Amino acid sequence: METEVISLRDRKIEPCTGCYDCREARVCTIAGDDFNEIFDKMMAAKGIILSSPVYVSAVAPPLMNVLCRSAFVAHWGGKMMMGKVGGPITVAQRAGQNMALSQLLLWFFFNGITVPGSIYWNIGVAGTDGAHDAEKDTIGIQTIKAFGKNMSEIMNKLFIK
Repeated sequence: METEVISLRDRKIEPCTGCYDCREARVCTIAGDDFNEIFDKMMAAKGIILSSPVYVSAVAPPLMNVLCRSAFVAHWGGKMMMGKVGGPITVAQRAGQNMALSQLLLWFFFNGITVPGSIYWNIGVAGTDGAHDAEKDTIGIQTIKAFGKNMSEIMNKLFIK
């Protein structure tokens, strides 16, 4: 399978304004940011993994902006994400992953995306005192590998004839 990582670190993603222009246009009409490019890639993909650092028990704001806008466009565009496969991954220093993981799971469910399970919650623990040490979380790594294997197997069954 081909994969692409899309980092939001250097991207500009404005928040949804609730304008409802997407009901008629079937695209987001907010101009001047990187959303439509990212949304087009999401639409072209058969699988989507969303990952976020967790700072204050929530998905990071740039990703939340993508989630809100893509949910509106996909919903009003005719449930455009139905049939895809995907799932969430969160990473935090100590706590807060459950809320962020729930935010992401609810987005997948709202969009009709099949979410495979794993051997534990798709969370990683890293960053004590600002460290960048996710590679030390062996349970998190095992969990994400199992999730990736399950996602791959489901996608192979659904999309490869």
